[in-house]
Amino acid sequence: MANKNAKKVAFIATYPPRRCGIATFTSDLITSVSACAGPPFEPLVVAMQSDSPCQYPSSVKFEIRTQVKNDYICAADYLNFSHVDLISVQHEYGIFGGPAGGYLSLLLRRVNAPIVTTLHTVLADPADEYRKATLDLCDLSDCLVVMNERGITMLDQVYGVNTDKIVLIPHGIPDLPFVDSSYYKHRFGIEGRKTILTFGLLSRNKGIETMLDALPEIVRADPSVLYIILGATHPAVLQHEGEAYRFSLQQRIGELGLDKHVLFHNRFVSDDRLRDFLCAADIYVTPYRSREQLTSGTLAFAVGAGKAVVSTRYWAAEELLREGRGKLVAFDNPRSLAKAVIALLRNENRFHAMRRKAYDYSRRRTWPEIGKEYWKLFQAQTPIAEKLARQNTTSAREPLSLKDLPECSLEHIQRLTDDTGLFQHARSMIPDRNHGYCTDDNARALVAMVKHYGQFTDPQALRLFDTYLSFLHYAQDANGLIRNFLGYDRRWWAEEPAHDALGRTLWAFGAVMSQPPAPRYVPLVKDCFDRSVCHVPLLSPRGKAYSIFGMAEYLKQFPGASDIKRYFLLAADFLADSFRRTESPTWPWFEEVLSYDNAVLPHAMYTAARITGDSGYVDIAEKSCRFLLDNTSINGQFRFIGCNGWYPKGGNRAVFGQQPIEAAGTVMLLRAVYDATGNVSMLTLQRLAFDWFLGRNDLHTSLYDFQTKGCSDGLERTGISLNQGAESMVSFLLSLLSVVESSHLFDETLTEKKTASVPQSAGLPRKINELPPLVASRRASSKKKESFSGRPDNR
Repeated sequence: MANKNAKKVAFIATYPPRRCGIATFTSDLITSVSACAGPPFEPLVVAMQSDSPCQYPSSVKFEIRTQVKNDYICAADYLNFSHVDLISVQHEYGIFGGPAGGYLSLLLRRVNAPIVTTLHTVLADPADEYRKATLDLCDLSDCLVVMNERGITMLDQVYGVNTDKIVLIPHGIPDLPFVDSSYYKHRFGIEGRKTILTFGLLSRNKGIETMLDALPEIVRADPSVLYIILGATHPAVLQHEGEAYRFSLQQRIGELGLDKHVLFHNRFVSDDRLRDFLCAADIYVTPYRSREQLTSGTLAFAVGAGKAVVSTRYWAAEELLREGRGKLVAFDNPRSLAKAVIALLRNENRFHAMRRKAYDYSRRRTWPEIGKEYWKLFQAQTPIAEKLARQNTTSAREPLSLKDLPECSLEHIQRLTDDTGLFQHARSMIPDRNHGYCTDDNARALVAMVKHYGQFTDPQALRLFDTYLSFLHYAQDANGLIRNFLGYDRRWWAEEPAHDALGRTLWAFGAVMSQPPAPRYVPLVKDCFDRSVCHVPLLSPRGKAYSIFGMAEYLKQFPGASDIKRYFLLAADFLADSFRRTESPTWPWFEEVLSYDNAVLPHAMYTAARITGDSGYVDIAEKSCRFLLDNTSINGQFRFIGCNGWYPKGGNRAVFGQQPIEAAGTVMLLRAVYDATGNVSMLTLQRLAFDWFLGRNDLHTSLYDFQTKGCSDGLERTGISLNQGAESMVSFLLSLLSVVESSHLFDETLTEKKTASVPQSAGLPRKINELPPLVASRRASSKKKESFSGRPDNR
């Protein structure tokens, strides 16, 4: 958990590397507040995605797909469960989905923290849908920030907003030195030329043609003039008309004979590069065509650099350039624009006085000063009354048919559980206290209780759920690492052997988040998950596989969680790389041996393929799954790899020492194959793997004890183990619950296809079926990093 004195602030906005003005503003705001606030300020970003691939930095914790309603709801839950103290919204209609960006209201209605909204645009004469969206936004916000005095007046007179909730904080300006442009001109090879600059995303409302029409008169007055047009074409313009506007401007330049006096720099530039261009410019021009522009980051940047500015009379310019800080001209009037520029070129005293006034004025608006204002505002917000938490949960289902399956009894696992947790071992059916408890078993038991309660709503399952969850919470250190072995004296082992408890714990936490027995569990479990997930890179292959299961469940609840996506890909890529290093035509596997808990590895790859759509993952999942099944299913029954020697590459496979965890892993793997392919024969194979517990095995003996409701620990040459410990019991329950869960799918599929029967020996198809759209969306493994990234814009 964060420092109790910290202020955790979530910023909802676009964010770099997406290229747009709001993204740059948000990044600058976070940087400036961090500089003045120090450690008490904990920022996190909820980024609005665009349509182009974008890899966000670690500060982005959640991503919202603009037009996906459910993402806004999931983001709200994510913020509530992340215990944020404040939400800062950077609002511009076009970056949010729905009519007039109205989907944002879905998120703001659901969050509990106070909301401070910075309005980058306020419309004076809004259409009905924009009026409604603005009124909703103002009503849901606890405080509204505007960047100039006109904004306050408009909110009051046009929208009827109480001015007590409005705060004026100007647009931040980089803290730049006041320099002579001559020093920087040599960097661009334009020494000796008078330079005029316009920068920003190019679109028709920027009025560049007005400046071009004014330029011949300016050139006649000073033949050294060079007009630089800096910036890429706006992405929305590119989408609808390509570079038609830029091409029309270039044609106009040719018609006016201005080829030697205009320079296009068609790219999005960094702030440092932009600073160099500004410092090299003599005059900055914004010939915009629309009056209703309340803010302008580009104009603020130019004023902060101490440039002599000529601008049309849009709202932001009227306030920034008053009192001699710039020259205002009429809209769409080349003659007026030319006259103003020429006057500055000919009158050095006026030129320098304007620069000095602009620069001096901007000192109160530099980002360090603006950061202090925002931090003061954030600290002043007091928590509002909590709203009713309306969380997305998976509702409990009606009990399913148990025809031809054992009763799903909790009798034996209850016997193995005390008020601390689940004992590791048993002597026959009696708990063996000598070996105490382990986190591995309690994590898997928690998953089983999630599934059991979800299917049968049994109060006993909920009581056990609480015990196992409490154990995992106790096993987690403050740094997120997991301890595994706890003695009956309630002391953790000082020196633990290597284990995969952290991976299985993440699986358990993810299962709870995806299917919580009640909403109240989600915040606690999310905190625990977030604390441990950073250790995924340290895990063994099986630990990473289990962590993939947990992260997949986490992403069901919070599909935009950026950190989780990054760790998910890291784990999946690690397994994929392990496979590729070891793979040979006769040994398509992740390691040089088939050993313990084998099925979890191809299962993880199917999960990764289903979530991402990566065709490389699909190929590895298919090959490794087929290899495992070929080596464990023989003559219509399963013969799992025995622990008495395993199966080393080029060696002999061990037949005995077969363990229930192998059967459980295979049962769950085959359900994952069905989910990925829709192949009903996988459900038949799944039941066949489960039947290993019931006597369809090498000894034709049931490991499940119908009297004690326990499960034997293994299948040995001399018979079944007499002991019924935790791992075997949990493995049986997970297998049974998975088969129960699949039974209705099997019956429905057979009914739909009117298939009389499916051969019990059906195997994995020679070619995996074409994956459904969710998977097919991510084909090339070389592009897998893009599937979880946002999509950039261009400023």
